[in-house]
Amino acid sequence: MVGKHAPSPVRKGSGKKEADTTEQFEKAVSRLGQGKYVLCLYVAGMTPNSARAISNLKKICEEYLAGQYDLDVIDVYRKPTLAKGEQIIAAPTLIKKLPLPMRKLIGDMSDKGKVLIGLDIRIR
Repeated sequence: MVGKHAPSPVRKGSGKKEADTTEQFEKAVSRLGQGKYVLCLYVAGMTPNSARAISNLKKICEEYLAGQYDLDVIDVYRKPTLAKGEQIIAAPTLIKKLPLPMRKLIGDMSDKGKVLIGLDIRIR
């Protein structure tokens, strides 16, 4: 049978999860050569703990990484598929995607020393 091709596989589901993951990956890859930190902070709504984590992390980033970081704050209630894909089991959780190695930090980011160690930031 010449000229017959196998039917292309049919994808199940909406593909939204794949699109979100692909979009995040492409954003991260586009920043590889720029020397920027790529950070994702997963929070559970605007609880006091989440608000503290956002505030503490922004202060640390502005003090030590000014102009050299991209921070995405993701609410696990609004985007549960992203949290599931990253295997988030507690909130707030910070993921340092770049520079490698990837790291995860859990808590309100109030311990500046631990956050700096987790981000591989050395104070001179």
